Amino acid sequence: MTATPNPPTKPPLRSRVPQSFIKSFIRWLLITALLLWSLASLIFVAARWIDPPTTAVHIQRRFQAWIHNKPYRERYKFIPLNEISPDLQHAVIAAEDAHFYQHHGFDWHEMQIAAADDLEGDRTRGASTLTQQLVKNLFFGTGRSFLRKGAEATLVPVAEVVLGKRRILEIYLNVVEWGPGIYGADSACRYYNETSARNIGQQQAARLAAILPAPLRRRPERMNNYSVIILERMRQMGW
Repeated sequence: MTATPNPPTKPPLRSRVPQSFIKSFIRWLLITALLLWSLASLIFVAARWIDPPTTAVHIQRRFQAWIHNKPYRERYKFIPLNEISPDLQHAVIAAEDAHFYQHHGFDWHEMQIAAADDLEGDRTRGASTLTQQLVKNLFFGTGRSFLRKGAEATLVPVAEVVLGKRRILEIYLNVVEWGPGIYGADSACRYYNETSARNIGQQQAARLAAILPAPLRRRPERMNNYSVIILERMRQMGW
C-alpha cells in the first residue's frame, strides 16, 4: 500500500506579511507622490494669475533663523515684470540661463558641458535653467538630492506649458534670493542700490545678477570681474 503524499503546507503567515507590507507601502508612497505632484501642478495653474505669497526657500530661511536663534528680517515685494528694468531682466538671463527663450525647460547643451566638467573634476558652471530654479525655489528649497532632482524634472515641463516664458521670468525675478532675507528684484535694488527695480542701471544690474549663484556669500560691490563677463554676454546676445 503506497503512502499518501502529504498535502503542501502553506507558508507561515509571518513570512507573507513583510511582502504585503512592502507592496502596500510602495502603493501609498506612489499615491502620495501623485497627490503632491497634482497639488504642485494646481499651484502652477493658480500662479498664472496669483503672485506667490511665499516659497520653500523663504520658509527654509525662516526656519533656519529660528533654529539658530538669529534675527531675521524678510524683504519681499512682488512687482509686475514691466516694472523691472530690461537691463536687469537681460543681465539675469545672461548670467543664469542664456538659452532661456530657446529651450523648453531643460538646456541639454549646458547639461552636457556640466557633465563633462564633472567627469574631468573641473565643474565651474551650473546647468539649471531659470525654470528649474523656479521649481526648486517654490517647492524644494536649497537642499540637493537625486529624489528632489527627479521630482523637479517632472514639474519643469508643467511650468513651461502652464506659465509660459514671460510669467516664469516674472515670478523668478520676484522670488529669487538676493541676500539674507532679500527676495525679489525690487527688494534687492532698494537694499543694495537705494533705487527701484525700474530705475536700475546696466552696470548695477550686472553686479546684482553676478551674486545670484551664491547670494548669501557674494556682494554686488565685489563682483566687478564677473559683472564684466555678464555685460559682454549681454552684448553678444544683442542686448
